[in-house]
Amino acid sequence: MHQGEFWFTELHAPGTGITFRVRRVLHWARTPFQELALVETEDMGRALFLDGTVQFTERDEFFYHEMLVHVPLCIHPRPRRVLIVGGGDGGCVREALRHPEVEEVTLVEIDGEVVDACRKHIPSVSSKLDDPRVRVLIEDGVAFLKRNRGTFDVIIVDSTDPVGMASPLTQAPFFRTAREALTPQGLYVAQSQGPIFDGREIGRIARAARKVFRHARHFMAPTPTYPGGLWTYLLAARGPKDPAGLRPRPLPRGERTRYYSAEVHRAAFVLPPFVRDFLP
Repeated sequence: MHQGEFWFTELHAPGTGITFRVRRVLHWARTPFQELALVETEDMGRALFLDGTVQFTERDEFFYHEMLVHVPLCIHPRPRRVLIVGGGDGGCVREALRHPEVEEVTLVEIDGEVVDACRKHIPSVSSKLDDPRVRVLIEDGVAFLKRNRGTFDVIIVDSTDPVGMASPLTQAPFFRTAREALTPQGLYVAQSQGPIFDGREIGRIARAARKVFRHARHFMAPTPTYPGGLWTYLLAARGPKDPAGLRPRPLPRGERTRYYSAEVHRAAFVLPPFVRDFLP
């Protein structure tokens, strides 16, 4: 990528994609793990791209981060210790700290340059990474989980698409490792791709999760800049209760969300027929 105004297109399928007018490049690097670009766009604010794929834009990141975090945290009885695997931009950390029950957030990100670049260039998302309740570790998330059995009340996997280095994070061996790292009432949540272009992938992830967790459910919400504009999430429980049937408690007074609400929470589990058809 280069300095100066230009257009950038991410292909979602061979003949379909999304295009951004880029005003300037804030940061570009080829890290040991991926190509990283932070840019300022014409309409969507600042945006993070990894290997040419949109991770978030300032204008619509709240859809993704609020749903990924508040759905599990609002139904766990006491989410004191939260682990975030990936998510080096800090968006999930920001949302988790809205919950007064949370005493510690551990962020494990394999690529430290993502953390550094987002701290510098996108404070609207990364602003809580230096909160005293947050521990940031630059290491492999799978190895970290294997060393921490029965430790976390909620595990949030905020990964890139399940290819390359993120591929193991959607397979049964990883789900078993994550399950063992949860406390007895622990909850696991992860993004699980969009139904417009990746419906079969959603089904594959669901089958793998159901081999490990007694209850593994999917919910859905929009994310305008993601492929197809709709995105699904996997929510699984180590305990005996189906998480989709648990009543969400409200966020503390004064904590205002832009998309998430108790009503949206309940509705998100009502999947349309074409999405249910992908699930086992």
